Amino acid sequence: MIERRRARTATPYPADVGLHVRIWLIAVTAVVVLGTAGYVLFEQWSAGDAVYMTVITLTTVGFREVRELDGAGRVWTMLLSVAGVAIIFGSVGIVAESVLGEVASGRRERRRMEERIAALRGHYVICGYGRVGATVARELVHGGRKVVVIDVMAESLAEAVRDGHDVVEGDATSDLTLRRAGIERAGGLITTIDSDANNVYVTLSARALNEGLFIVARANLEGSEAKLLQAGANRVVSPYTRAGRQIAELAIRPRVADFIDMALSHGQLAFSIEEVEVAAGGPLEGRTIGSLREDGIFALAIVRGESDYVPNPPTDRQLQAGDSLIVSGTSEVLRELRARA
Repeated sequence: MIERRRARTATPYPADVGLHVRIWLIAVTAVVVLGTAGYVLFEQWSAGDAVYMTVITLTTVGFREVRELDGAGRVWTMLLSVAGVAIIFGSVGIVAESVLGEVASGRRERRRMEERIAALRGHYVICGYGRVGATVARELVHGGRKVVVIDVMAESLAEAVRDGHDVVEGDATSDLTLRRAGIERAGGLITTIDSDANNVYVTLSARALNEGLFIVARANLEGSEAKLLQAGANRVVSPYTRAGRQIAELAIRPRVADFIDMALSHGQLAFSIEEVEVAAGGPLEGRTIGSLREDGIFALAIVRGESDYVPNPPTDRQLQAGDSLIVSGTSEVLRELRARA
């Protein structure tokens, strides 16, 4: 199971700063109460005058006495002045400890990361940041998508952070971990864990939390694809099967395979291939295939549903809501098209 891969690395946490703050507040309150009681007892002042004199003495603001002090009152005031200096230095120490503690333990950066994840919408959650997961994340970022990585291994998370991704440490099969990654607001989930059982469980959990989520799952063993599809995955990929097919294509049709691979790899060619959804009421609904060509966009196929392909659609074909367009064009034109759609 996924716990097998957990790295037991100790995280350097500072002392309990919150406990120190509570102790400091209790001490300040006690000194104020005690100082007030002293003025009431020694000088026979009212509670209001006693509190005022205590506060201005502890804060060392330098105001004159409320009333003329006798010997006992002056001694009491000197003691409170010393206590005030101690409180000031104690305040500086606690603030410094809190700031340095948060920086040293990484809590501030984790909090910022949690805030960034909370603001994401339509992002992709990647479960498992091994070689496959890292490649997937890199391609998604090149395609303009936001990525959140889930993993249990400290070294994998550190690598993901170095690559510029937001991360969540935890077991991806846990609903709590998936929620921390914003699964309810995500556009897709890709699970690349090297355990088919964990991939099935992640798929089940993610599908229950977000019915509209697009899920791509990795299948490591033969026979796992059917289980992952039953669990709710939209697509299942076996890296070994896919690699075998790619090798065969390179042997039989090397130029075709190279062309498609470069068209799908960002920055390899001057143009690219993209998939665009036609939204109801969107700018593409009602337009014709011919009008897209005038903008430098060439429709290779229209897809209705899962597998109803219409290759090389005619120029007078009007686009309808629910159509999925497979188009080619320059990377800049397709990027603008995706932003408008």
